[in-house]
Amino acid sequence: MKALFEAIEYLFVEVIFKYTMDPFRSMESWWISNIVNWGLAVIGIVAFIYWMGELKKYAATGEEDKSISSHSYL
Repeated sequence: MKALFEAIEYLFVEVIFKYTMDPFRSMESWWISNIVNWGLAVIGIVAFIYWMGELKKYAATGEEDKSISSHSYL
C-alpha cells in the first residue's frame, strides 16, 4: 500500500503540478503573485454574477415545476 501512495504522490508532485504550479511558487515579486490572485478572484466573481443572472432569467420564465411532490411515486 505504501508504494501505491508514493506512486500517487509522485504523479501529482513530479508530473501534474511540476509545470503548472512551479512558476507560481518561484515568483520573486509579491506584486506579480497578488495580481495573479486578484485576476483569478475577479474572473470567479464575474462568472458568479453571470451565473446568478442566468438563474434569475430562468426563474422568471416560470418553466420550473414547483409542485410539492417532485416524483410521481410520492
